[in-house]
Amino acid sequence: MNVPRVINTYFDADTRQDAEAMMASFSDNPVVEDDAARHQGADAIRSWWMAAKRETQYLAEPLEGRVDGPSTTIRARVSGQFPGSPIILTYTFLVENDRIARLEIK
Repeated sequence: MNVPRVINTYFDADTRQDAEAMMASFSDNPVVEDDAARHQGADAIRSWWMAAKRETQYLAEPLEGRVDGPSTTIRARVSGQFPGSPIILTYTFLVENDRIARLEIK
C-alpha cells in the first residue's frame, strides 16, 4: 500500500506488540477514538492499546488504503478473541509532521 510510512510503522509495531514503537508513531498530544471511547494523550492511548491486546489478543491486517491529503483511511481485517471475529474495521489516521495526530477506528 502506498500510505505514509508512519502508518506502516503503526501496524508493524501493533503486530509485533511493541508498545514503544507503536507510541513513537504518535504526535505529542494524540487522540484515539475507538469503540465509542476517546483516549487523549500518550498515557491514555498506551493504556487503551495494552488493555485491548491483553483482553482480545487481536491482530489487525491492513487490506487497502486511501490517502486524501493529511487523512489516510485503512480497511483492515481484525481477528482475535472477541465475538464475530474476524471483522473488517476502518482506521482513519490524521498525519501531521510525519506522526499520527488522530486515529479513529470504526
